[in-house]
Amino acid sequence: MAMLDIRLKRVSKIYKEGDVVSGLVVVQSKGEVQHQGISLVVEGIVNLQLSAKSVGVFEAFYNSIKPIQVLHYPLEIAKPGRLPSGKTEIPFEIPLKPKPGKTLYETYHGVFVNIQDQEERAKAKPVSFTISPETLVNVKEKQNIPRFKVKGKLESSCIQITKPLKGELTVEQCDAPIKSIEIQLVRVETCGCAEGYAKDATEIQNIQIAEGDVCRNLPIPIYMVFPRLFTCPTLSTNNFKVEFEINIVIIFSDDHLVTENFPVKLTRF
Repeated sequence: MAMLDIRLKRVSKIYKEGDVVSGLVVVQSKGEVQHQGISLVVEGIVNLQLSAKSVGVFEAFYNSIKPIQVLHYPLEIAKPGRLPSGKTEIPFEIPLKPKPGKTLYETYHGVFVNIQDQEERAKAKPVSFTISPETLVNVKEKQNIPRFKVKGKLESSCIQITKPLKGELTVEQCDAPIKSIEIQLVRVETCGCAEGYAKDATEIQNIQIAEGDVCRNLPIPIYMVFPRLFTCPTLSTNNFKVEFEINIVIIFSDDHLVTENFPVKLTRF
């Protein structure tokens, strides 16, 4: 009986397009092993999957969308023959290049989209905002909302993913006591085709930036580090998108809350 293992030379296992993936195929056996050849295949696949609430709504989409293969590279590393007893190490090198007409994406595991992004540099796009009853949308009974006014800014809506989201907000006026002010990071995953699209939003991080009835006219800093395992550069293709949004949430002492939403674009560089 033989045991097979693949060992990469790069410990981090992080590569980008154009790199060479090299390593060893290690075979260990207690006796001589006869084989019909040893091949190695590298594949890169984008899997699209509907969330439970969307299945049945887009049956045509569900049946037509197939995994998208962006990388396929077969390599024969040994001709048919025999391997001696003990440990045999067979080196390999594979260029990391996409299939013709395809693009490699940064590896990422979401809830509804598992993908691998094109390199795009962050450009500073400052965002100033004012939140008041007049600016709120999708609110039916604005008369029940206390009079308040919050002003602030985000340093940029286009952010390098390894850098934090930064900014500040100031409560200039509020007739009701404030219980909490929070910043939420939301991931929006969209997948589909001509027959229909399914869109799902997932809150992936919530940070409280103020607790209690904060002082008026006092700048409150906004600072959020993007979680490595749950974010990736913003991505948009014909069949799927991975986007991100920031929610500023103000919770009043009676637990009523108001939310302001800001789309943000994440880049790797």
